[in-house]
Amino acid sequence: MLLEPPSLGNLTSLTASPIPKAVINSRLLRSIFITTLHEQINSKLIFCMDTGCLTFWCPCITFGRIAEIVDKGSPSCAVSGALYAFIAIVIGFPYCYSCSYRLKMREQYALDGNHCSDFLIHCFCETCALCQEYRELQSRGFNMAIGWDGNMDARNRKVAMAPVPPMVEEGMKR
Repeated sequence: MLLEPPSLGNLTSLTASPIPKAVINSRLLRSIFITTLHEQINSKLIFCMDTGCLTFWCPCITFGRIAEIVDKGSPSCAVSGALYAFIAIVIGFPYCYSCSYRLKMREQYALDGNHCSDFLIHCFCETCALCQEYRELQSRGFNMAIGWDGNMDARNRKVAMAPVPPMVEEGMKR
């Protein structure tokens, strides 16, 4: 189900007094951020201390880890992070690149949302968006520090080492 933000006409008709356009626009942005994200993604769009400091000082590492998991290991964290840093330094708009991974993540996990809200989130709050995506992948069972190959190895070991119940013979014997 795709949630559409209310139109500007709807916001003005819901109130008794006229609302300045700046307030309407901020309400529109809030409705995009709040109503479309809290229902689809497990984590909230906030800056957190566990990944927030890393993301604030070196977002290329956080992005590289996200991209490696979303792309299932190809390209690696280092390549994706370096490309993110290159785009940030040369062009100055890394959110255009990182937003595409948010869209990929939405498609992979069948998360509702729209391109407009994803772009606005990355445009106005890149650090918070990367933190949210990082936490979302963590909540889905990925250890972001070990990358795609490490996660697949860990999952394969869990399957291979799963406890097997003891074999019991049928019937009683004396």
